[in-house]
Amino acid sequence: MSLRTQDIDPKKLIYYAAVIEQGSFKKAAKVLNVSQPALSTSMSRLEAELGLKLVERGPSGVRPTSYGDMLYSHSRMIRDEIHLAERNLFQERARAQSTIKFGCLLSMTSHVVPAAIARWRETYPTRNLRVVGEVQFDLLNALLRREIDLFIGFTESYELFEGLRQRVLFRDRLCVVARPSHPLFSVEHLSLNSLVTFPWVFVPSGPFNIAFENILEAAGIRLLGGNTVCNSIALLKSLVSCSNHLGLIPAHAIQNEMADGRLSVLPLTIPEFSRNIAVFIREGYELDEPRRDLVNEVQAVGAEWNRGGEARTSATA
Repeated sequence: MSLRTQDIDPKKLIYYAAVIEQGSFKKAAKVLNVSQPALSTSMSRLEAELGLKLVERGPSGVRPTSYGDMLYSHSRMIRDEIHLAERNLFQERARAQSTIKFGCLLSMTSHVVPAAIARWRETYPTRNLRVVGEVQFDLLNALLRREIDLFIGFTESYELFEGLRQRVLFRDRLCVVARPSHPLFSVEHLSLNSLVTFPWVFVPSGPFNIAFENILEAAGIRLLGGNTVCNSIALLKSLVSCSNHLGLIPAHAIQNEMADGRLSVLPLTIPEFSRNIAVFIREGYELDEPRRDLVNEVQAVGAEWNRGGEARTSATA
């Protein structure tokens, strides 16, 4: 008997998988929510269509024949693929109106991301958005755990994680910041050695981030004690502005503080602190239009800062 692939009824294969897994027609009928006679008839027709005996009936229940065992593996995969397609279609439909879960570096929460969201809101005034500001390592883990849809971070640790894609948006540079009356502004020849005699306040770097300590140690310099680690950009800026603490942060994150005279950038260039800022998504995840537009606004704000902000920083320093 010649049977073409399109002649096999997928519904019967799904029924067959349930019969084998449940071990009886009675249990399978209950799981499938069909009558037992209808299920028996469907299985008999499947055997007739294939010209093969698929199951053996006995006192202990139903078990597959050698042919049936082979067919079961395919039937199970077909059923699972149908369920997966159904779930993905449902999730895609739900995603169209779901809350956008957006992550970003803490340093992006002061200017770049707020400005981007304000512009984005002009097009999407009613769309729900949840923003998570974290360190890079936590953002990477949150993305892999599907706790966020995408995040804005830096590219240096991208290769350490599988299952992710990234696209560079703009170039960023960390600066050493201090209050304008800080003693270091009166030092004529500022160097890395000049920085270690003052306390620092850091945002936690995470195990794979570029850490300022690493750059100093590479130059044979070690920070003294008395440093502060905090998970808040606002706290970092406040502590630097009211004490002799030094901080490490992009200039765009302190532009308001520079404008009102609370913070300033030390005239010290550290090439290792230049970095690419990128959007990260999971492999196979496609951004819909609202998410793409949000990323594009972040890119636009970052590019605008690079064109005009760096010049303002140099003039202030």
